[in-house]
Amino acid sequence: MFNHILLASDGSEYSIRASEKAVCLAENNPNAKITIAYVVDGAASSSDSHQWNALDLNESRKQKLLITERKLQQAHVSYEVKILHGDPALTLVEFAAENDFEVLVIGSRGLNTLQEMVLGSVSHKVAKLAPCPVLIVK
Repeated sequence: MFNHILLASDGSEYSIRASEKAVCLAENNPNAKITIAYVVDGAASSSDSHQWNALDLNESRKQKLLITERKLQQAHVSYEVKILHGDPALTLVEFAAENDFEVLVIGSRGLNTLQEMVLGSVSHKVAKLAPCPVLIVK
């Protein structure tokens, strides 16, 4: 059983599937806690800032995590949300290492800065560099 689970989420369909698997890992374990990590890509956030104000950006990010949070709440799993900034793959790997996570759960594909599905370059890089086991969810 895993107690310290890192869930990478960007609001994509694949990250929502990953949240379901993270719940499976945490179910029936009162010591389990999931940390949802949403990484704001520096390039994406600077291009977004020309079109949105800070409040709109924060609300947009919250909306992307709403389904994931709802799934964890319904399963009565303890969780927290962390908003991180930087290159998604490297930031997730660094955060996992600094916080001694036992497993990192990530979708096989995610959203790029244009909110389109992209090949799983982030999940591939995370799997290669992470200091803990990585569960990649299709």
